Amino acid sequence: MRFQFACWQILLSQYLRRDFKKIILWALGVTLFTIGFVPSFEEMAKGDGLNGLYETLKNPAMISMIGTTPVSAAGYTLGAMFSHQMLIFCSLLSMILSALHVIRHTRKEEDLGLTELMRSFQIGRQANSLAILSEVFLINLGISILIGSALMAFQVEIFSIAGAVIFGLSVGSAGMLGAAFALLIAQIMPSSSSTMAGVMGLIGFLYLVRAGTDVSNEQLSMFNPLGWTYMTYPFTENNWVFLLLATGGIFMTVIVALILENHRDMGAGYLSEKERRVTAKPSLLSIRGLLVRISRASIVAWMVAFLIMAVAYGSIYGDMKTFIDSNATVQQIFSYSGVTIEESFTGTIMMIMMVLVAILPISLMNRLYNEENRRRLSPLLATKVSRQQLYWNTIALALMIALASTILVISGLGLTAISVMEPDANMTFTDFFIAGINYLPSVLLFLGLASVLIGWKPQWNKLTYVYVTYSFFIGYFGGIIELPKWMEYTAIQGLIPQVPIEDFNGLLFGVLLLVACLLIIIGQVGYARRDFQEGS
Repeated sequence: MRFQFACWQILLSQYLRRDFKKIILWALGVTLFTIGFVPSFEEMAKGDGLNGLYETLKNPAMISMIGTTPVSAAGYTLGAMFSHQMLIFCSLLSMILSALHVIRHTRKEEDLGLTELMRSFQIGRQANSLAILSEVFLINLGISILIGSALMAFQVEIFSIAGAVIFGLSVGSAGMLGAAFALLIAQIMPSSSSTMAGVMGLIGFLYLVRAGTDVSNEQLSMFNPLGWTYMTYPFTENNWVFLLLATGGIFMTVIVALILENHRDMGAGYLSEKERRVTAKPSLLSIRGLLVRISRASIVAWMVAFLIMAVAYGSIYGDMKTFIDSNATVQQIFSYSGVTIEESFTGTIMMIMMVLVAILPISLMNRLYNEENRRRLSPLLATKVSRQQLYWNTIALALMIALASTILVISGLGLTAISVMEPDANMTFTDFFIAGINYLPSVLLFLGLASVLIGWKPQWNKLTYVYVTYSFFIGYFGGIIELPKWMEYTAIQGLIPQVPIEDFNGLLFGVLLLVACLLIIIGQVGYARRDFQEGS
């Protein structure tokens, strides 16, 4: 049996050297995401903010989104609020990153033939799996230590040492659960792409099941592996039992995965490839159909996420006054003179939602370079398909998805808000519609920026995401930290009036649309002229 894992220590040392920079960015990214919101939570907790938030988060839609808390309003401290709102999202982030890392360096390398090359040396059949799991364990252990130490460094009285340690270990255990799930599904699925879909589907399924059980019967969430990561309740109950359950679940899943791997052929899975059609569907006989086919999973996933977020935000309109009146900082974000609370909230939330909507069209545009970088466009361009067709069909798909996502967000937020608001509320669905469409040019400007980078400097395509993130923080936190007016204008949202707080500006709307179209055309010129990465 020991020959199955021969030389795994050597592989581990090589993997740590290979992934050194990635590990640093990974650990710092998760840690900063976790602790970066502590100052804003401290501000929101001032005054009667904790009670207001507690009442707002008792809403079933919010419970389904962030989970439950074991304490009453009297015990809802800053630490309870922080773990209640942050732990599940930190756990999901850690779980997904670990799963992607395991898939990339196990099943993906197997599909590329790298595993076969490696096994031609005196290396055990399962040494790679053990080495990758050990690497992910060390990474998540480091993340747990960083998060725990960082939370203690804030010197917030309610952030106890035990609570900080449990919070860090909960995030780390979530990462190891993701890694174990990925290794298990990698043995079952026939390819790396199906493994990716299976893991993401499993995590999404666990999240949705958890949402249902948290609302209907919290005790059932204890049987959900995702529940083991946030039901530790740091800074309140500090429940170590669920960490033990998570450890046992990880151990059993890894054992089953290794047994399955030992009995399967390399390059195969326990589920065989689905037998395909002899001839392609008519929808695949066009560039547009091909683009929709290879992007449909991400499109559906993102649009479901948009709808869930819109409905969740819309559901709190019924408790709006309690939520906003409870804290001066919250009032600073959402309150404007001369308008109702609902109107001011709508202007800010719609801006935030539309920044998130921009991510999907950008990712569809960036797929052009990703496919090119993987040398998948060369066979396509060897036919009568031209670059122009590829570019403009991608743009058309991105524009349609941008419009569909915008309408979905408007409908989800508007219809849910109207259903829970008081009968005498003066907002109609038209107000929500104008507030959402008002930000459509910002989405198209982000798409135009992505187009320019894909056309002229495709290796810089990730800069679009950086600018989207920058715009989000400027728009969301600009009012809190009182940024200079000129700095707000550096974000696209700063140029657009917040409807219904301000009047809709049709001239500005048209000008921004024109600029977005101009950027798309500039990107097309570069895409038609630059050199492609070609070859096998």
